[in-house]
Amino acid sequence: MKLRRLHSGAPDFSATLAHLTAFESAQDPALDLVVANIIAQVRERGDEALLDYTRQFDRLDLAQPSLLELAQADLHRSLVALPVSVRTALETAAQRIRLFHERQKTDGWSYTEPDGTVLGQRISPLDRVGLYVPGGKAVYPSSVLMNAIPAAVAGVREIIMVVPTPDGVRNELVLAAAALGGVTRVFTVGGAQAIAALAYGTPTIPAVDKIVGPGNAYVAAAKRRVFGVVGIDMVAGPSEILVIADGSTPPEWIAMDLFSQAEHDELAQAIVLSPDEGYLDQVAAAMQRQLPLMARQKVIQTSLETRGALIQVRGLEEACQLANQIAPEHLELSVLQPERWLPLLRHAGAIFVGAYSSESLGDYCAGPNHVLPTGRTARFASPLGVYDFQKRSSLIQVSAAGAQTLGRIAQELAEQEGLSAHARSAAMRLEHR
Repeated sequence: MKLRRLHSGAPDFSATLAHLTAFESAQDPALDLVVANIIAQVRERGDEALLDYTRQFDRLDLAQPSLLELAQADLHRSLVALPVSVRTALETAAQRIRLFHERQKTDGWSYTEPDGTVLGQRISPLDRVGLYVPGGKAVYPSSVLMNAIPAAVAGVREIIMVVPTPDGVRNELVLAAAALGGVTRVFTVGGAQAIAALAYGTPTIPAVDKIVGPGNAYVAAAKRRVFGVVGIDMVAGPSEILVIADGSTPPEWIAMDLFSQAEHDELAQAIVLSPDEGYLDQVAAAMQRQLPLMARQKVIQTSLETRGALIQVRGLEEACQLANQIAPEHLELSVLQPERWLPLLRHAGAIFVGAYSSESLGDYCAGPNHVLPTGRTARFASPLGVYDFQKRSSLIQVSAAGAQTLGRIAQELAEQEGLSAHARSAAMRLEHR
């Protein structure tokens, strides 16, 4: 495996780093055209189109649309049928995820001004949310928990899950996670057609207010197209991990942490920043030793050779500066005194503090959400949370006394904007108590 080695002091380092971390997310016009047609067909033909696409893409021939839906009993049977160790792990993860997200819930706030005017914010859950879950080779029960539990904690009344079942094969672990996560209804349909059904509704699948969850390029393109009709969580890019290491963590640990993201797909990115050249050599050697043992060896190797790097920096302060510039999805601060450097880190989806905080724990069971911003969007975006399944309404209860003060201000500004009805509306309350 040929690992890219960089030095922050090199004359062309900034340009090289910018090129390395750039990711072209432009939509494929041909793919977008296919997705546009699928969405149009579902909008026009509803359930009939869903059955046709399920037959075409999943090789599943259903006689009627009602057969797309699984019963709650199916989900609970899947949960009960799991091996005890697997069920315990899934239940423990769900409990930890729920506990963390319950701390995010808030009911709003208000304050009263001296004249009796009350101002505040009311926070309400969305009515209905759609959760997309990949099918086929991808099995992500952890994503079911991470998406469904915050919605349930927020108070969403209906969580509608869609999941393809190619050849009619159901993944029991995914269905068990749906039972634990509080999913209300499950439909065995996937792809862009599932996104269209969630956005516009069909006689069988109800329209939702927001769609969350990962998917392939067709799903991502469909989410882009229906955004505005419904909300979406994000259009995520390839997974990323950036490790800041001072040489105190066993190099085998760092190597495996890099592998944990590289194994997602060939476009995933794994980078190490360290001031210790010898330590980077040790990490590289550990990667060479451990790579042949990996089940997804080819994917990991392609990812690391294409978008990975071991970067020698001139100090940990510079490492923190570069980390903010890269704004990674996952950031491991694997140093002896992490509390010293943590205040310097501003942009990351999730920060794993200390050598024992491996990224994989965050993916499954630590508690915080693993749905994180990618592609430098951590500069302005946040992890998925309860707040993504809530909306805020402003509360304005003006007292008679308050109307005298605010009315004159509003009248003056409205007249300056040439909006006479606004001005008159405010003026009518003046001196009227």
